[in-house]
Amino acid sequence: MLDDLHALVEFAQAGSIAGAADRLHRTPSAVTRQLQRLEAALGAELLDRSVKPPRLNSLGSRVLEQARDLLQRTETLRSVASPDAEPHGLLRIGLAHALAEGTLIKPFRALTEKYPEVRLRLLSALTGELFSRLLAGELDVAVVFLPEGKTAPSPLLTHVIAGDHMEIVQGAAGNIDDDWESLSRAPWVLNPSGCLLRASLIDQMERAGFTLTVAAEIHYNIHLQLALIQSGYGIGLLPARFIARENCRDTVEVLRPPSFDLRLSVAMVRVGQLGALERAVDLLELGIRHLFEAADTTKAVTRSRRRRRASRRKARPPR
Repeated sequence: MLDDLHALVEFAQAGSIAGAADRLHRTPSAVTRQLQRLEAALGAELLDRSVKPPRLNSLGSRVLEQARDLLQRTETLRSVASPDAEPHGLLRIGLAHALAEGTLIKPFRALTEKYPEVRLRLLSALTGELFSRLLAGELDVAVVFLPEGKTAPSPLLTHVIAGDHMEIVQGAAGNIDDDWESLSRAPWVLNPSGCLLRASLIDQMERAGFTLTVAAEIHYNIHLQLALIQSGYGIGLLPARFIARENCRDTVEVLRPPSFDLRLSVAMVRVGQLGALERAVDLLELGIRHLFEAADTTKAVTRSRRRRRASRRKARPPR
């Protein structure tokens, strides 16, 4: 019917069937059949054929107004669905709590500056809740941490865009050794239960035969966690990139127990294609990837306790 409505609009614009046929690159008989088909579908005559050439009757003029509006809305729908269209509209982004940092303002700003017709709506939540909201159609995309090699549950689509790793740290004046037994006796400053990072740490410690004691559960406030660790309240688990960025070399000390390795993937998760918003999401992915690359977390951010103990033994004068 959309094609027939288009023929009606062109007929009204040209003023004749022959003129509409020229505009549509069709024969006059083909345009006549389209108008007759539209009248049959609506169950009413739209043209006054008592005059030559025929013209729209009163009902036809009212249908014409609706046809123009419907065709315009159809074009808008096509632009929303087309990945080649200029990005526009509302982009609903979920952020895992552990990734909801102020540094993300840079890629967000870059996105809205390049595509001013895109509006952002952000939500920070636990990864499981973000997955549920994606499946419910309440989010378009979510940026989450996942264990290396893991993906979001089907039918969600996972695109890994960066990597990250975590460090166990204590205040610079702390005296906790970097073995699992010592770490199990120390008080810990961690995210609340339900955090993927906390669960991974507990799993590694339990595989070593130990459990940990939580002294403070801080709801994803990484700066408060750092302050508590620096003050000696407890030891904690912080991203290496955050330690490097905050220039904590003199205020925290990294503890690396045997076989400890907590690496994560940063992934963009979605249900399917996003049409005109595809290029906006691609730009956001690029910006987040650059943030992690710039952090250069492959380097040690400070000296570990094992190396410091070794240095002290080496520097100890002989008896």
